[in-house]
Amino acid sequence: MQRILTVSLMAILAVPGMAWAQAAAAGGTDFTKAFAVLAAGLGFGLAAGLCGIGQGRAAGSAAEAIARQPGAVARIQTAMLLGLAFIESLTLFVFVIAVILLFVKS
Repeated sequence: MQRILTVSLMAILAVPGMAWAQAAAAGGTDFTKAFAVLAAGLGFGLAAGLCGIGQGRAAGSAAEAIARQPGAVARIQTAMLLGLAFIESLTLFVFVIAVILLFVKS
């Protein structure tokens, strides 16, 4: 688990640096674009990672609840799928905001 978090953190911190280097090589000094790329990268990375953790916990808890009460499988699955849809929609909202940040400042 610690390796996954370390590699994820390194990737999140490396990608905006490449975007800054590209802007400097192009001769541009537009800092708002660089910060928009940084905000989009960090925001989407955090949202995707934390939503993944939330989905894992929700699915694990649902499996545990089904094991305890096999007669309530339909109700538990319905609640789990509804919760997973809401969690996934948060990631998609952050993705849309990240795309807006990247293309509106162009």
